[in-house]
Amino acid sequence: MSIASALGLGGRKVRYAIVGLGDIAQEALMPGVAHTGNSEMTALVSGDPEKLAALGERYGVEGRYAYEQFGELLASGTIDAIYLATPNWRHAEFAIPALEAGIHVLCEKPLDVSAEKARAIIAAAERGGARLMTAYRLHFEPATLDAIRRIRAGELGELIAFTACFTQMVDPANHRANNGIEAGPLFDMGAYPINAIRYLFCAEPVEVVSATGIRHAEAGLGDLDDTIAVTLRLPGDRIAQFTVSYYANNVDSLIIAGTKGSIEMNPAFGFGQGLEHHRQIGEERSHETYKATDQFGGELRYFSDCILEERDPEPDGEEGLADLLVIEAIVAALGSGGSVPIEPLARTRRIDPDAQEQTLRAVKAPTPVNAAPPTGA
Repeated sequence: MSIASALGLGGRKVRYAIVGLGDIAQEALMPGVAHTGNSEMTALVSGDPEKLAALGERYGVEGRYAYEQFGELLASGTIDAIYLATPNWRHAEFAIPALEAGIHVLCEKPLDVSAEKARAIIAAAERGGARLMTAYRLHFEPATLDAIRRIRAGELGELIAFTACFTQMVDPANHRANNGIEAGPLFDMGAYPINAIRYLFCAEPVEVVSATGIRHAEAGLGDLDDTIAVTLRLPGDRIAQFTVSYYANNVDSLIIAGTKGSIEMNPAFGFGQGLEHHRQIGEERSHETYKATDQFGGELRYFSDCILEERDPEPDGEEGLADLLVIEAIVAALGSGGSVPIEPLARTRRIDPDAQEQTLRAVKAPTPVNAAPPTGA
């Protein structure tokens, strides 16, 4: 019997439930499912009946469930996997029972809001024999992977320093502004530069040298630092710094610098447009804009391939855990005002640029139903 037949997948398509129908699911993931070729939506889960009805009709999805009916969905036999896009602190709530039931999980970053919960999710995948992937879409994006190739080829020489600025002006009415630090810029946006530091240096940070949080009263946000600046130390006397903010005009950039050259990516972390390199090798400068791709469809296609071919995805649960260990140390440093060591993790698996690159064409975002982006635009 073929793998597809064993899974009950007509035409080798993995059947997904989309759990959490906020802006990221509606704007970025759902529009690209059809052109993956190996994935389909068979169920939707939301606490908003209007979303369920409207999006079910839009995509022809008959399986529509409230959050309270999640157990019924897992037992329904109509899904093989879920894409989990609930708020960060509700990831374990849905990932653990799904994985224990043998349902594969593609979980938005961060994997959850603590290393303890991340480890519980990873353990559930092992118990259920299901595959778990943290949704790091840039692990499949051409400009990101080309930067990794160039670094590994030695074009930049010995890496010395990293800096990034990733900011957006968040609407005070958005849920991110009203749920404390776990919905704030560190957990929501910080995972991007932290993950980039780890995949560009191909190493794990060992210490939070400093972390500073600022609250601008005029931002109108809740009980959280709206702007956070961090300095990390990596093995070999290398330094990485980043700033994330909910109260600055949009900035999306990073610079990785070595003894022979540097790469500036601007934009560096976003989707919906082609990412760019500004390179300097010695005194020679160059610029390249990479073709925009469907980053969400690409990561979904990759994960479905992993399910169908029975192989473990690269940005697995441990990849999500590694970033949460850094985030937890940053939280501790924000509280203490001093340096904090990062819990060691012997992470040996890294991105394979040649095997992971995805180039699905970009898709147009549809009109959302009862959902708005963080900026409120």
